[in-house]
Amino acid sequence: MNHLVFESPWAFAFLVPLFFAIYRVFRRSLSGKFPIFPRAAELSGKKSYRQTMIPPILFFVGMLLLVIAAARPVTLLSQTKRTADAIAIEMTIDISGSMESLDFATAVNPGKTRLDVVKETFSEFVSKRPDDLIGIVTFGGYATTRAPLTTDHEALVEMLESVYVPGARKGDMASREETLTAMGDGLAMACARLNSATNMQSRIVILLSDGASNYGIVSPDEASSLARQLGIKVYTIGIGSPGGMSPVSFGGFRLNIPSRSEFDEEGLRKIADNTGGRYFNVTSEQEMEKALEEIDALQKTRIEESVYKSAQEYYASFLWPGLLCALAGTLFPVRIAKGVV
Repeated sequence: MNHLVFESPWAFAFLVPLFFAIYRVFRRSLSGKFPIFPRAAELSGKKSYRQTMIPPILFFVGMLLLVIAAARPVTLLSQTKRTADAIAIEMTIDISGSMESLDFATAVNPGKTRLDVVKETFSEFVSKRPDDLIGIVTFGGYATTRAPLTTDHEALVEMLESVYVPGARKGDMASREETLTAMGDGLAMACARLNSATNMQSRIVILLSDGASNYGIVSPDEASSLARQLGIKVYTIGIGSPGGMSPVSFGGFRLNIPSRSEFDEEGLRKIADNTGGRYFNVTSEQEMEKALEEIDALQKTRIEESVYKSAQEYYASFLWPGLLCALAGTLFPVRIAKGVV
């Protein structure tokens, strides 16, 4: 339904001095004084008095129209209600060396690593939540913000694709990211980024790891306490089997060898419990997809907003008549005065 609104309602503040001026002018005009147009005040008689009232009326009507024009009246031609599920999410990903394990590999793609599966399923998860603010934090030997909270999900997915385990690419030098896992630092950094999203009612961290925290300035317990204080829920995802065997690629063969890092399932569960979140253990790509689907279903904040398709402005309809009235109100006393001489 069409209705009129004002884009700059603050302009109506000018009505206060305008109405005060109207009151002063007309109050004094009743006593035969007309301070704005003194030549017109020289007239006398009933007819002449009515003529002296025309200029200020035109002038003030013109100023009133100009104030309305400044407030920018707009008719909204169409309005719809749009419902969205909007939250702020920090995807916090372990990129230690064990994320190169091949236990999620398939016959079609025997070289698919844990991190490959994480990137694929996270990309699909992002595509289902177009209204969310989503950011990326990674941690190995130290925590890094890979992408700030954004609704530009196309750029976010491109950034996610560029995440890899240091030393995993040919020609890369292995680093401390291979063996160290600063889980607490990663969670603390994610909380710091989410703390800036003050306009979002719901803020969560999806923390994904296949190891145990063995490095960093902030412990996982300290980071989870920070998340709880900030009202941030942490959903933790543990990849692989605790204390199990992780197939790795070696000379073109797949071998079962002991996992390179101990999988701290209890620690991940504790983080989730401390913050009101939930822990998921995934041992396959299908379980990874299911975990993210459950998080998607659990964490929704329904908001409704008005969407205006188009509008028509009417300021010109008030601007030009206002200018003409104000100009006429200013020049009219001169004509009256000439008629008296």
